[in-house]
Amino acid sequence: MLKAIQQQKKYWIAVTIFIVTGTVAIVLEQPLLLALPFLYIIMPIIFSVVIHKIEKIFWLLFITLPLSTELNITPSLGIDFPDELLLMLLTGLFFLSIKFRPNLFPIEVLKHPLFLMIVLQLFWVLVCTFFAVNQLLSIKFFLARIWFNIPFVVLPQFFLQSINQFKKLALSLLIPMSVVVILCLIRHSYYQFSFEGIKNTLSPFFRNHVTYSAMLVCLLAVLWCVRKLTPKTKTYRLWLNWGLVIGFIALFFAYSRGAWAALIIGVFTAIIIHYKMKGKFLIVTTISIAFSVGWLTYNNHYVRFAPDYQHTIFHSELGEHLQSTTSLKDLSNAERFYRWVAGAKMFTQRPFTGFGPNNFYANYKNYTADIFKTYVSDNPEHSTVHNYYLLTAVEQGFIGLLLFYLLLCMMFLHIQRLYNIFKNNFYRTVTLTTGIVISMIAIINSMSDMIETDKIGSLFWLCIGVIIVLDQKLKDEKDSIAL
Repeated sequence: MLKAIQQQKKYWIAVTIFIVTGTVAIVLEQPLLLALPFLYIIMPIIFSVVIHKIEKIFWLLFITLPLSTELNITPSLGIDFPDELLLMLLTGLFFLSIKFRPNLFPIEVLKHPLFLMIVLQLFWVLVCTFFAVNQLLSIKFFLARIWFNIPFVVLPQFFLQSINQFKKLALSLLIPMSVVVILCLIRHSYYQFSFEGIKNTLSPFFRNHVTYSAMLVCLLAVLWCVRKLTPKTKTYRLWLNWGLVIGFIALFFAYSRGAWAALIIGVFTAIIIHYKMKGKFLIVTTISIAFSVGWLTYNNHYVRFAPDYQHTIFHSELGEHLQSTTSLKDLSNAERFYRWVAGAKMFTQRPFTGFGPNNFYANYKNYTADIFKTYVSDNPEHSTVHNYYLLTAVEQGFIGLLLFYLLLCMMFLHIQRLYNIFKNNFYRTVTLTTGIVISMIAIINSMSDMIETDKIGSLFWLCIGVIIVLDQKLKDEKDSIAL
């Protein structure tokens, strides 16, 4: 009886849609509107087919991450192709699923402190958008943040529920990245692996050697995890060893000081987590950062780092580049100070809500100091402040920066707790690797702005999704031990 009533209801809805759209099509002389009733009929069928393929799209997303390229649709509008399209598709499919099956949203995610912090961040982004200089740019930022959060934070709760799925995730990232690394090394060999030649070898996969090396060093940690979890008796362990060797060679020839520093920090993080010192380290780090910022601003000490035009140049040789770096006469460092000073001035101008997400570039040149200006300060590539923490403060104010820093601290503290309690060696090693990747991303973003990019932002938000999954696995482990 109930089924018959539901079918009759659908019938009358279809008839109503047909009559209304037919009338509107005749009045407006728009025959294409007559297609709407047929779309109403076939859309549930299309939805049913696509929704069952969502897992395959999920895995395809990770395969395409290292292979995606920047595609300019217009001079002012670009997209990362095809991974950003897959992000939007997955987000749309997820919300459609929730509409038809509201109970689908995992309860453990809704209750998790990290997810609640993400929601709080999104709320604050909306507040800052309301006060933004250019609200359209901030709305784009807000939407992009959503289609990063859903696929990388929420969807892993469905598709990372077994050890085999974790292995599948690692391989989905490592295999395509290996192809890119080998291809770039072959190309680089034609330039005798020169410091200047690396920038000609990365297209179309990476914009520059900084992004390439950042993703490479993070995935080296994942490769180390796979090797560590592979028994010595397995024959393919030798291939993993060779993969690590090739990866480290590629990282060296990427000539990125930030990635090299991230590798060192990653090793240091593993030691800190293993010896249960992460909480103390976070306190020391916070105090050190606060002291450094205070010293730079006190009596304008930052002026000491103003560049000398006679010595501050770009070097095409690695040795000269490193020497100029240690003496603070490198062009890239000088340009960073130029933008950091501008960012600091912008923050003091709007310390509460900031200039609005995605609004740094359009406003920073009015706040620069001429003594820090270099001959590359025209910034034709429209890059930002080269420090994600300062960028967050400029665009989202002090509260935005505090929320992001609290999110980072919460991630590390969760990692430490999980690592201390887990009995399962597999998940314990995955926990340690996740902590290493987070620390690498944290240090890289002290010299770059990559949280909102597809290559590094994807790994950052994925780490949060993995932590939430691991939290659930720990509960399952405790329950099994209790039984």
